[in-house]
Amino acid sequence: MDRPAALEKLRTNCNQIAALITQMHPAVPALSDVGAQGEILKALFEFTKQVEVVKKHLLRLEKGDGSSLV
Repeated sequence: MDRPAALEKLRTNCNQIAALITQMHPAVPALSDVGAQGEILKALFEFTKQVEVVKKHLLRLEKGDGSSLV
């Protein structure tokens, strides 16, 4: 697999993960356990943040920015 194909595959997978996380949110209130709901929502938020970090790295790689990644 070459670099452009790898970047595209990773971007597609990130978008799929983000969509799945978004689909999970509406189900959380049905758990009827405030403690569990809070922890699950925090975890989903953390997942979302990490997916965005990966997407940011991919964007910089696509632009050819060799600087330090944030």
